[in-house]
Amino acid sequence: MTDSFRSPAGRVRGLGSAKEGTAHFIRQRVSAIGLVFLVPWFLISGFAAVQGGHAGVVAWVQNPLNAALLILTLGAAFYHMRLGMQVVIEDYIGKTGTKQLLLILNTFIPLALFVASAMSVLKIWIGS
Repeated sequence: MTDSFRSPAGRVRGLGSAKEGTAHFIRQRVSAIGLVFLVPWFLISGFAAVQGGHAGVVAWVQNPLNAALLILTLGAAFYHMRLGMQVVIEDYIGKTGTKQLLLILNTFIPLALFVASAMSVLKIWIGS
C-alpha cells in the first residue's frame, strides 16, 4: 500500500536508463553532420578523379588535402555505421550471448575496416 503514494519516478528509481542514451544520440548526430559535408565532397571530387582512370585516382589521392579528407570521411562513416549497428543489435537481438558477440564484432570489424582503408590511402599518398 505504501507504493501507491510514490511518484512514478520513485517507483522505477534504479530501474531506468543506463545514462548512455544521450551521449550515443549526440555522437551519432555529430558523425552524421560531418558526413553531410564529407560525402558530397567525396562523391563530386571522386567522380571527377575517376574520369582520369587509374592514374587520375592515384593523383587525386596523392594530394594531401584529398588524402586527409578521404581518411576523415572513412573514419566518420565507419564510426557512424558502428553506432547505428549497435542500436540495431541492442534493440533486436534477444539472446544475451549472441548480443554480446555481435557487439564485440561490431566494435572490431569497423575498426579493422578503417585501419585497412586508411593504410591504403596512406600508402598511395606516401607513394610506397
